[in-house]
Amino acid sequence: MRWYVRAFAPLLAAFVAAPAGDATPAAAALPAVAAEVSYNQDIRQILVENCFSCHGADSAGRQAGLRLDLRDEAVESGAIVPGDPDSSVMLDRIFSDDPEEVMPPPALKKTLTPEQKELLKRWIAEGS
Repeated sequence: MRWYVRAFAPLLAAFVAAPAGDATPAAAALPAVAAEVSYNQDIRQILVENCFSCHGADSAGRQAGLRLDLRDEAVESGAIVPGDPDSSVMLDRIFSDDPEEVMPPPALKKTLTPEQKELLKRWIAEGS
């Protein structure tokens, strides 16, 4: 029997024999690997629902001259600083508690969930 078969056979047997939903000590010790955030799957819908009405393609409705629907313009404005969430003004506004600063504005009756906020932060940290 080859050495690697002898070495991994007990681990494989324990994994196969473990009831579904049971975490073996070996499995529990492994860190969960978070998938990379995808703009199209994770981020775009958040921005469409909460941001693009004021910061999108419609020049008549655009506020503060900020476009979030075009990455280069969002980066150029400093709203998004790829790889640096602490310097991204968009996140400052999203996480603000000040009703005069927070985005989306309370008057729009749109609110980002804590999960959506963290997802946006992760997306920017990953380099958007």
